[in-house]
Amino acid sequence: MKWQTWDENLANHTTDVQGAARVLEEVIRTELPDVMVQYDPGNGLLAFGRSMKMRDLLFALIPHAGWVNLQLADGALLPNPDGLIEGTGKRIRHIKVATAEKARSNPVRNAVRAQLER
Repeated sequence: MKWQTWDENLANHTTDVQGAARVLEEVIRTELPDVMVQYDPGNGLLAFGRSMKMRDLLFALIPHAGWVNLQLADGALLPNPDGLIEGTGKRIRHIKVATAEKARSNPVRNAVRAQLER
């Protein structure tokens, strides 16, 4: 099932996943106030960037059954002192965020800031 809006997509997930997604969105918007945001219903993700051109995309939120993937466009190149950044992509990596509490955590915020500094 493809949902036409981000809110419809999130409504089909647990309250923990919804909370994690909402806090991650807030963290990104706080760190980059002029961020452009676009929902991609085909992939069920919320994309964030300096523009919606592929090279300017920085983050995406992808809800799963038990967590939200915080996609980091340059995740493979970012410092990972807490070991949170996962994946094997040549460039894009992710952090699994299961709760609003983890979304608010300093390691997650530090990863968002590191992505913005690239």
